[in-house]
Amino acid sequence: MAETKTRGTSNRGFASMDPDKQRAIASKGGSSVPPEKRPFAQNHRLAAEAGRKGGENSHGGRKPQAATTTPAPASPPAAQD
Repeated sequence: MAETKTRGTSNRGFASMDPDKQRAIASKGGSSVPPEKRPFAQNHRLAAEAGRKGGENSHGGRKPQAATTTPAPASPPAAQD
């Protein structure tokens, strides 16, 4: 039977790796991509504009409803004849 780790994760993926190995991988962060292919690192205004557009489009142009809305008051009962 396969050995299981005691960290509460499966034996797959980044989270299940040894912390030193995670650190080594994370320290390489984007080094495989040449600087000219990373426009946001060069131009912060471009990054801000892209983030703004993404935020506007994430709800289809609609503003999200507030999570805590108060219910409308109940209408009075109909008069009975």
